[in-house]
Order: sequence, then structure tokens, then C-alpha cells
Amino acid sequence: MSTIRIDRFEVVDVRDAEPAGDDTVFIALHAAGETGWYGPVSGVIASYVDKVLAPTVIGADATDHQTLRRRLMGPAIASPDPRASWAMGAIDCAAWDLHGCLDGRPVADLLSPATAHRSVPAYASWLTQELTSPVESDLLREVLAGGWAFTKWGLRCRSPRDATRAARALARAVDHAAREAGSRIAADAVGTWTPSLALAFAELVDPSVLIWLEDPLPIHDLRVYGQLASTTPLPVALGERLSLREDPATMLDTIRPVALTLDVVGCGGLTTAVEVLAAARARQVPIYPHGRSLVPGIHLAAAFPEAVPAIEYRMQWEPGRQRLYDHAWLPERGHLRLPESPGLGTTPRRTPCREPQ
Repeated sequence: MSTIRIDRFEVVDVRDAEPAGDDTVFIALHAAGETGWYGPVSGVIASYVDKVLAPTVIGADATDHQTLRRRLMGPAIASPDPRASWAMGAIDCAAWDLHGCLDGRPVADLLSPATAHRSVPAYASWLTQELTSPVESDLLREVLAGGWAFTKWGLRCRSPRDATRAARALARAVDHAAREAGSRIAADAVGTWTPSLALAFAELVDPSVLIWLEDPLPIHDLRVYGQLASTTPLPVALGERLSLREDPATMLDTIRPVALTLDVVGCGGLTTAVEVLAAARARQVPIYPHGRSLVPGIHLAAAFPEAVPAIEYRMQWEPGRQRLYDHAWLPERGHLRLPESPGLGTTPRRTPCREPQ
């Protein structure tokens, strides 16, 4: 494909279709009469795109993603702002959507050297339902009947006075939930644990009932995570917070997680995610894309099914978020189907456009 320059971008707010509390802003890139979209993102991220990264986008080749990534990396890495990775990822995904529209193919087919899979397995997560409180039997039965690859639940614990006592209660909660489910489960501590609690929990929990424990610590503390990996059988997963400033190979080699829960937009976009995937695959670490960036995660999973066994579907938030799109991504028996339409499938509902200030 010959060089096609991005000539304009827009910030589009679909607030009229807003599910309560969700993000509502989409980024649009224009070239050769086509439009590439990504969203929803927060107004804060959109503002960062507008004020910091937009000048690097105009004139870039819409189909040369490595060059666009290098152009974006300069200002993104130079900034200490944590929004930089997300803003770069939103632009990158909009560029992939634009490329797919220009080429007349789904993005998954552009990513894959072979024909991408048309159906992607998903796992169900319901993080507002805490394992430390009794999981409602009706809710559990409803989720388990969905045909999901597995389920994931919240396991938060903030500022325990006694780490050993708190760890004992958490271990009991995990064991009870797994018995109720009749299968192994995944749990997400959402970065709320202390290192001492994580180590105490590792000594008390039966690791055979856990698919993984995700993000127990508030930051990627390589020293503590490395200690967990080297001295305990605790199956740790992380990666949602991986950003442009972190080296994925170092993190993977130090922590040796059982799974990488990569956020495809938060890490810098699909172009970066493919590079992270290569590092994870070389170390035989499977990727389970984080559900906040569901749509590009589906394309990554469809393009690389041997490296991406399933994608997260956030049951308490995703059905409402899908109302923002022209094409709603709805699970069928625990799978999400890749449409044959070109691009990502992130076009928002029709709404007036707001030009960046």
C-alpha cells in the first residue's frame, strides 16, 4: 500500500450515550477519505492526546505503525505523566482501525501472518463481587452457565492489622469459592495487598485451587514479586499496569508470572502489544488481555491464538460500554466473534464531532 498521510484528527464525545460512570470520548484519525477510531477513553486522556501527542500524528503514514510508534514515543517517554502510555495507545489503535478500513480487512488479519481466528474465547470477571463476602449462589450459577473459559473475582484487602490473620481469611475465601464453583478460579487483589500479606497468603493458600492471583501489590515491585516466584508456589499474574517505561523482558524474567494480563491500549497500543507478546511467547507466558481494552484485545487474540488463550470480559461494566459502539461486541457461549467488517470495530454511534481546541 502506498503512503497515505494522516491529515486530521478529532476528539468526539458521545456523552449522550453514556452508561453511568463510564468514559465517553473517542479519538478519530482521518486519511484518504477514511476515518479510524478508538475509544472510549477518558476526557483526561483525550486532552493529553490533543495537547501533547497530536502534532506528531499529522502527516504520519497511516499504515506504517512502527514509524508512528517512534514518532509518538519521543514525547510520551519524555513526559512523566502516567497518561502518556494510554494516550499513545489510543492513537496507535485508531491508526490500526484506519489501516484496516483503508485495506478493507479486520485488523486481526493485518496483525497475523495467517488468517486470524474468527472466534475468541473469553473469561468472565466480576471484580465488584468480593470472595471475602459470600458469592450469591444465583449469580455464581448464572456466570458459570455462560460457557466461559473460567471466572475471576475480587480479592481486595486494605491495610490489614494482622497479615497472618488476614491471609488465613483470604485463603479460606478462595478455597470456599473454588468449591462452590466446582473448578479452579482466578482472583484479583487489584493492587491492595502489602508484601507481608502476599507472602503470608502464599504460605496458607492451596495453590491448586487458583488459576492465578492477579496484581496483589500496588506497583511492579520486582524484588518482592521475584521473592514470591522463587520461594512460593503462588501462581501470580500481572501486566495490566505495564507501561512504556517498563521493560517487559526484565519483568517477565524477574517475576516469572503464570500469565500476563496485558492492557493493549495502556501498554502503548497494538504495535507495542505485539512486541510484548513476542517477549512473552519466547518465555512461554500466555497473555490474557485486560478487559478495559476489550476490542483491540480481541484482535490480538484472534491474530495470535496460540499465545492468547482467552480475553477478559468484565461482566459488570462491558454490556453498558457496548452501547457506545455502532457494532456491539456481545459474548456467545463464552466467545467473542470477530466481524468481517474492516478495521477494529470501534466506530462510535453517530454523534456531532467536536474539533480539538
